[in-house]
Amino acid sequence: MKNTHRITSARRVRTTAAVITIGLALSGCASASDLESPSDSESQTIVVGSQDYYSNEIIAEIYAQALEAAGYDVERDLRIGQREVYVEEIENGSIDLFPEYTGPLLEFWEPDTAARLDQDVYDALVDSAPEGVRILDRSSATDQDAYTVTRGFAERYELKTIDDLTDVPEPLVLGGNSEGENRPNGPKGLKETYGVDASFAPIEDGGGPLTVKALQDGDIQLAIIYTADPSVQKNDLVALEDTRGLFLASHVVPVASEKIDAEAEKVINTVSAALTPAGLVALNAQSVDEQAPASTIAKQWLEENPVS
Repeated sequence: MKNTHRITSARRVRTTAAVITIGLALSGCASASDLESPSDSESQTIVVGSQDYYSNEIIAEIYAQALEAAGYDVERDLRIGQREVYVEEIENGSIDLFPEYTGPLLEFWEPDTAARLDQDVYDALVDSAPEGVRILDRSSATDQDAYTVTRGFAERYELKTIDDLTDVPEPLVLGGNSEGENRPNGPKGLKETYGVDASFAPIEDGGGPLTVKALQDGDIQLAIIYTADPSVQKNDLVALEDTRGLFLASHVVPVASEKIDAEAEKVINTVSAALTPAGLVALNAQSVDEQAPASTIAKQWLEENPVS
């Protein structure tokens, strides 16, 4: 079961120049220090956000705690939704640091990108970032989307690759979060890339236990589940090989605002260098199997992987 630990924070409130002007006109006695908006301490606070996904929250907590250990003031704005919700907040500067994934974010900004492999995807992502948004060093850790089936279904039809789905004689239903129906790797992308027809069933748990149960019960035949999800091994699921690059390379990558200075960037890049594919699976297992909160998992990881 996914960890449901949730941390919420109020969005920063900025005082506009118009309000300051009115205040000065009414009081007639404001000093120069009264004109500072936002306050100096507020302007130096780094807002760290995350997806509404336990693994992403853990990485965001690692970022936050690493920055706090380096002396930065940090505000958390975690589990705030999926990409369609939070990207606008990254772009408008409401969020200063966010753990993302190279391929999916590139496809969000450039749906028709031709980049598929790791370095090409990263370079294209750096180039596509809007003004005021920076892409820091990517990690070797991946959390790759994959079409996943049960072991029994794979053996019944001798499935190893997505191409093999063309020979399955029964109707296929793909399960995933509702926004996935219209994403490039939804039914339309599956049809265009592999010639495979599938209907879609919305299951709003990001490839979690409800999705796994739907697979096991035969309510769906395919699910988009992240490769770093420990449930893949635990439930003996099979990720089909993507021979045509429908799913782009997906490495963990920090997305930052201009408020992330050189020292903060160094801290976060050190985290990225230390985070490995196997290490990410282990972090996720602590959340899923032990139900440990993200803050506890992050603290332990930083004790084992000091960044300063």
